[in-house]
Amino acid sequence: MPHAGAQPVAAPAAQTTAHEGILRRQAARESAARTYARALPIVPVRARGLTIEGADGRRYLDCLSGAGTLALGHNHPVVLEAIRKVLDSGAPLHVLDLATPVKDAFTTELFRTLPPGLADRARIQFCGPAGTDAVEAALKLVRAATGRDGLLAFTGAYHGMTAGALEASGGASAVRVGRLPYPQDYRCPFGLGGARGAELSARWTENLLDDTKSGVPSPAGMILEPVQGEGGVYPAPDAWLRRMREITAARGIPLIADEVQTGVGRTGAFWAVEHSGIVPDVMVLSKAIGGSLPLAVVVYRDDLDVWPPGAHAGTFRGNQLAMAAGAATLAYVRENGLAERAATLGARMLAQLRSLAAHHPCIGEVRGRGLMIGVELVDPHANAEPGAASAQQHLDAPLADLAPAAQPRPPAPELAAAVQRECLRRGLIVELGGRHSSVVRLLPPLTLTDEQATAVLDRLADALATAAHAHLR
Repeated sequence: MPHAGAQPVAAPAAQTTAHEGILRRQAARESAARTYARALPIVPVRARGLTIEGADGRRYLDCLSGAGTLALGHNHPVVLEAIRKVLDSGAPLHVLDLATPVKDAFTTELFRTLPPGLADRARIQFCGPAGTDAVEAALKLVRAATGRDGLLAFTGAYHGMTAGALEASGGASAVRVGRLPYPQDYRCPFGLGGARGAELSARWTENLLDDTKSGVPSPAGMILEPVQGEGGVYPAPDAWLRRMREITAARGIPLIADEVQTGVGRTGAFWAVEHSGIVPDVMVLSKAIGGSLPLAVVVYRDDLDVWPPGAHAGTFRGNQLAMAAGAATLAYVRENGLAERAATLGARMLAQLRSLAAHHPCIGEVRGRGLMIGVELVDPHANAEPGAASAQQHLDAPLADLAPAAQPRPPAPELAAAVQRECLRRGLIVELGGRHSSVVRLLPPLTLTDEQATAVLDRLADALATAAHAHLR
């Protein structure tokens, strides 16, 4: 893969001074809890598509996309037109949960995209504007519908930052949640990877539910991400997802699919569950469904709709501008085949990154689905971690014959942070994720062109080469 090491042109002194002043005031005034601003010291003032322009005059290719919110990139014309249309119409911008033509149009378009089998009997709950509130609503819903309280979730999960959502996430401590192993290849908890590792994950789940002495009573629901994003970009194997659907359906356990980041074409299907063909009982949706504006909903089977009026509410659950922008985004993705485009371009980018990995031992694994891509960085000089096996082994061999192979190296978070910094110097914005923040993540808009994809990968390759040379020599 060719490298593109050209540095951005230096900004005029006046722009640089204004830029630095804004950053200083942010650091002095804002909470210590701020996150992206620490690793990405930029001040966006204009944006279009993949490109952001900072207050210092520098331009960046944005492969963070609002953590996956910007399906069409920044300020897409169809989104701006939808927002202007509502503003110019004199329609109310805030109406709580009252019915409006804008809401009706959004709901109609959303239901048009839902997996068959759910759309025919779906109900929708509009939530507060963040995905974490929709997760809270989903947990309350299944608890009300089943009369049960516990929950099944997965290692590595991320479902939001409010109390209930954090409880279901992988970093929780004191919880009412039964934690299950999420299948993965490179760091398989069973030391196998591939189909055998996923099968053992499914068997463990069945045993936990059916063993009367497991200490895990029948739960109110199971929540999972079809691709774990913050956990390190781990796509769930399709066969394993089908097993989870079979296991939960057979035991009357509602299955909640968290599609906050995976939805609206991101993974190469409109909804990531469609890769496996499953129909969840509940879907949690946010980010891209608002067309860059805050919006979150829960969609679920009508027989779960048992809660009384006001059981879940919120002042800002009627965001008319977000619904208009969201309906326009959903329609544009659907009508222009952007999910299929993400599948094709994503597969090409993954192949190119895997080719790059062959020349960089600090790349432990490249993984992803569609335009949800992760590159795990490791320390190639450290001793391999025991107990992992390659997904390429013969999966029909007895378990006793499967000796660990392709053992993973320890994660390299400092190297990943250096790569992120070098990317920024080259005008590329990337995110870090994974257990140790050692996974470089790419979440470009679905409108990414072939030429832009080449530029993104060239800058990433050059940043990786520079950072690896400095940190691993």
